[in-house]
Amino acid sequence: MASQPVTFSFLLISILISSASSASFEPLIQLPATTTGRKSHVDDDLYCSSWHLSIETNNAGSWAQISSRCESFVQDYMTGQRYMSDSEIVANYSLGYASSIEIASDGKDAWIFDVDETLLSNLPYYQAHGFGSETFDENSWDLWVDLAEAPAIPASLKLYNALKQMGFKIVVLTGRTENQRNVTEKNLMLAGYTGWERLLLRGPSDEGTPATVFKSERRSVLVNEGYRIHGSSGDQWSDLLGFALAKRSFKLPNAMYYIA
Repeated sequence: MASQPVTFSFLLISILISSASSASFEPLIQLPATTTGRKSHVDDDLYCSSWHLSIETNNAGSWAQISSRCESFVQDYMTGQRYMSDSEIVANYSLGYASSIEIASDGKDAWIFDVDETLLSNLPYYQAHGFGSETFDENSWDLWVDLAEAPAIPASLKLYNALKQMGFKIVVLTGRTENQRNVTEKNLMLAGYTGWERLLLRGPSDEGTPATVFKSERRSVLVNEGYRIHGSSGDQWSDLLGFALAKRSFKLPNAMYYIA
């Protein structure tokens, strides 16, 4: 009688080994077949979609500019419905979190916003410069900023106004420089943003300071002044990382550039 369970166990193990051997030739996750040499446009879309995931999650780390291979992908993403939809989702999560906070009467409940690709969209500029595939040119960028024509990101404008109405003090913290204060204020107001508590920009002593350090230092000053930074919105990880962090940080999409 004892031999029957042993025989059955042997047969079961044999079946499992046979099944595993067969399955090894057919993985559960199948990728589209590719051809040798230059990959097709479909393969570019697949590659660039995965690349986009990696940069948004910061898995790619620091990168200088998008690959020319992904220029059409980034163009389609930034000018299509996906970008607007992703921005709206981030804004909705932000508003959901903000709604759970009990605002105190001391005027110290704060929310921090970055400017470029957070409150304002520089898509008109990047449309003329390869959607991030060209090397960044500071001179042409400064000329664009001086125009004060960057439109609001609709989802961010809606969130900004909702937070202000809820009683949050809005702090705008940007890597733009002090000599761009007037045009930045003008652009923000023309785009519909008003009533911020402070607009913090880089001064002469901040030149060369990495964005993560610069923004952390400015947040630290706010914390020392008694502000409670409940939320922070930015398109770069350098807007959100470092020290004196917000209780919740919200990363907006940006497939065009990276700032360390």
